[in-house]
Amino acid sequence: MNGILCPQCESKLDSGQLTKADVDASIKLVQLSQKIPPIEKFTLNSCQESNGNYVLYLSSTDIMTIRQSRELYRILQGEFIGKIWLVEIGCDDKKFIEDMFFPIKILAVNQLWAPGGVRKTKVIVSGRRTPRFPIDIDKVIVISQHLRKIELVVEFERK
Repeated sequence: MNGILCPQCESKLDSGQLTKADVDASIKLVQLSQKIPPIEKFTLNSCQESNGNYVLYLSSTDIMTIRQSRELYRILQGEFIGKIWLVEIGCDDKKFIEDMFFPIKILAVNQLWAPGGVRKTKVIVSGRRTPRFPIDIDKVIVISQHLRKIELVVEFERK
């Protein structure tokens, strides 16, 4: 509440169990919860930072609450320097990819084996790529590679 870590959390930060991104995101959510009561019920499991983007690992109900309110999402986004991405706690790679592409509909997620034993994940997205496409595909590719070691290949349904 006051932005100072207790000795137990301080030792977790020193040992690497918590990251600076975890602490920063937690402080921001606590501060926002004082103004916005629904945030008080959120459970932040983890926050990972990747190239200035923040991936918040929340429960599915918390994610639904945020996605149902554009205003709440804008307020949360305003607290972070980079873009925030909402991902369900403990999700598998497929669910991680679906969460990263939200609100875009994913038609298929397939594993490809490239020469040399390299595994790639091919994602087929509905629609076509336009200048007004709602998410930055390149950021999703970089974040997936950095945080989950998933090498994405993204294709669109229509060219």
